Amino acid sequence: MEFRTLRAFVEVVRQGGFSSAAKVVFATQSTVSKAVKQLEHEIGLPLLDRLGHRVTLTAAGEIVYRRALRLLAERDDLTAELAELRGLKRGTLRLGLPPIGSGVLFAPLVAVYRQRHPEIEIRLVEHGSERLNELLEAGDIDFAGLLAPIAQEFAQQAVRSEPLMALLAPGHPLAGRDTLRLGDLRDTPFILFESGFTLNRIILEACRRDGFEPTVVARSSQIDFIAGLAGAGLGVAFLPRMIATQRTQVPISLVLLDAPGTEWSMAMAWRRGAYLSPAGDAWLALLRETWSEVS
Repeated sequence: MEFRTLRAFVEVVRQGGFSSAAKVVFATQSTVSKAVKQLEHEIGLPLLDRLGHRVTLTAAGEIVYRRALRLLAERDDLTAELAELRGLKRGTLRLGLPPIGSGVLFAPLVAVYRQRHPEIEIRLVEHGSERLNELLEAGDIDFAGLLAPIAQEFAQQAVRSEPLMALLAPGHPLAGRDTLRLGDLRDTPFILFESGFTLNRIILEACRRDGFEPTVVARSSQIDFIAGLAGAGLGVAFLPRMIATQRTQVPISLVLLDAPGTEWSMAMAWRRGAYLSPAGDAWLALLRETWSEVS
């Protein structure tokens, strides 16, 4: 059963005859007649009583006519919804963003996207990179802000790379240095983020390469609290330079970390080869427009 034959049948009933229906569907009277006969053949029952130039519905015809109206209306609704998707008048963009750096890197981009596509619903989730990696792999989000290295099953758009800075209390013996190595901090307690933050792994693996396991005295998911603890002398914390330089609420010393392999490299990732909705395609286009020169 095809929509074309249903449409012809409905118009014959609406217009009261084949010739008038043919004009509405832009076909010949013969074509409309064949379409109705094909429909009757498929159903196995007559749908119309043909009395001269007039037609009336049989009992089967009344049922088919009522159902056909619903099917054609659903078809029209489906076409309209798909057109709205293509025109970005509806849809959902599911973004996974990390707590570190999103305010600087992604908040302005989300605002631009919203301004361009106000009908798109933006669903945001915030987790550390490890959890975002899991959500992206499972298809629960469309894009995720992840730290390098990024798994091969994901495509990516590089966003920004920053060195890490050590956050120390002004009175710390190393606070006046221009740069320091992780080995210089082996006797200083570490303040890290909660589990699930890739930045922790980057720091701890670099310490092990330098031959020591740091003492971790506190963990938190709040950047300001971590900075406050470091400024109060509890230990040393680490943040990307662009984030660390904004921590001016408390007296604190920032020292550039000279440790290969500890760069904070953020990228926006998505599943390689996966279907992207029109809303996702528009986000990807904005990513590339914004960071096309980032390698």
